[in-house]
Amino acid sequence: MDSVEVAGLRIAYQRAGAGPPLVLLHGAYEDSRIWRRQLDGLSDEFTVIAWDAPGCGQSDDPPPELTGRDFGDALAGFLRATVAGKPHVLGFSWGSCVALELYKGHPEAAASLVLASAYAGWAGSLPPEEVERRIAQITAELEQPAEAFIQDWLPTLLTERADPALLEEAAAIIADFHPAGMRAMLNAMGRSDYRDVLPAITVPTLLLYGAEDVRSPVDVANEMHRNIRDSELAVIPDVGHLAQCEAPEAFNAEVRRFLHALPA
Repeated sequence: MDSVEVAGLRIAYQRAGAGPPLVLLHGAYEDSRIWRRQLDGLSDEFTVIAWDAPGCGQSDDPPPELTGRDFGDALAGFLRATVAGKPHVLGFSWGSCVALELYKGHPEAAASLVLASAYAGWAGSLPPEEVERRIAQITAELEQPAEAFIQDWLPTLLTERADPALLEEAAAIIADFHPAGMRAMLNAMGRSDYRDVLPAITVPTLLLYGAEDVRSPVDVANEMHRNIRDSELAVIPDVGHLAQCEAPEAFNAEVRRFLHALPA
């Protein structure tokens, strides 16, 4: 993996291919390995860059007082260090919140947005009691080894039809999470609300969801679509939250179709 230093933090990333830059932002309890099928499948015509967010994978842990704005600023610095020109930015789940922080603080940074299995922040998309339940769940998990809770997570990420090998792959990625990094992410953005950002988005935006997602369900997708002017919504049938892993061909095809339709 390559790495760059941004605001005193070493940020690791994977890069594949050549062409217009497409930057991939993973979700919580994950790192750039979750994008293996996109690094392989889209690098024939795009420069695909997948970061390990601060506190994830091979990147440094951030200080505990890092804010959501700091995550957006870190991404902006990462883009300046690794990408020539404006990239297309694809944020998945928690990564969609980082993409919205980027747009909020640096609206000129991205040529387009793909928000996959996305939220307007937990507090912007979910009932308050569900937000607090999730925060309490993860807070408790941070005091445990990953093996104690991985099996509780997998059914919320993938459907019961998912390949057992995919379940093992996802479990292995979750098992490598950084407790300090996850705590910083939760503290920074656990109660984030980006509903005010959505109507301000003027770059082309694709919303991409799995039809059977139980973490960011289709009603969340419809609300995001309603609030982002001229956005496109694509729903992939028969898959859950990790649509990019469970249906990579369909996921990649939707991303490719969207990017091909953009002005040169």
